[in-house]
Amino acid sequence: MVITSLDNEKVKKYRKLKKRKYREEYEEFIVEGMHLVLEAFKSGIIEELIMEENAAIPLPCPYVYVTKEIIDKISDLDTPTDIMALCKKLPDRDIIGNKLLILDEVQDPGNLGTILRSAKAFDIDTVILSENTVDLYNPKVVRATQGMLFHLNVISRKIDPIIDVIKNREIPVYGSSVDYGMDVCELNQKDREKYALIVGNEGNGVRATTLEKCDKRLYIKMNERVESLNVAVATSILLYELNK
Repeated sequence: MVITSLDNEKVKKYRKLKKRKYREEYEEFIVEGMHLVLEAFKSGIIEELIMEENAAIPLPCPYVYVTKEIIDKISDLDTPTDIMALCKKLPDRDIIGNKLLILDEVQDPGNLGTILRSAKAFDIDTVILSENTVDLYNPKVVRATQGMLFHLNVISRKIDPIIDVIKNREIPVYGSSVDYGMDVCELNQKDREKYALIVGNEGNGVRATTLEKCDKRLYIKMNERVESLNVAVATSILLYELNK
């Protein structure tokens, strides 16, 4: 059976999930394209495949067929693919491990997605999103992670209380700073073994009140003509250096 009506209740729900408030209400989101669908399947979070009529069924999951018109309405892409998946959100866990990354109000979906890919690449155990950070399940974030979202421990917490929790675990807290601090390349090996790195908002960086709670402030030494780097680029460099 193929769903053909835009007024179908399933289709109405799929379309609602483009908006954050409905993703939060239903605790579900949609991924698009075979690569992301496969990564979601590996994580066991797929609830239903959504496929264009006559597409092959690639995975042992519940599924529905819909028309291309419906695919176009559900999709967030300019050129929609013929396969999507309705997924349940990842479980909210606690802090895992000794290498942590805290994002202080990062706003751009592409930046968040890129940061999450780098976090996985450089062995971060837990990523902590502060209040007012862009929605983890924003379609652009999900695409930018290239599926690494499904293989990370990502949690959302208020930033000041979580810093206190981290310090109680005797994990040093490092804040990224463009103006002053310690060159990240000069950190000794012991300082790289466990840490919580805080990176900040695209326009304002890490808040001053948050920097005051940090044990060290780290910067990337670079050409003095360059005031700052994109937050995703800067985070990737810092994580690479910390992972040495």
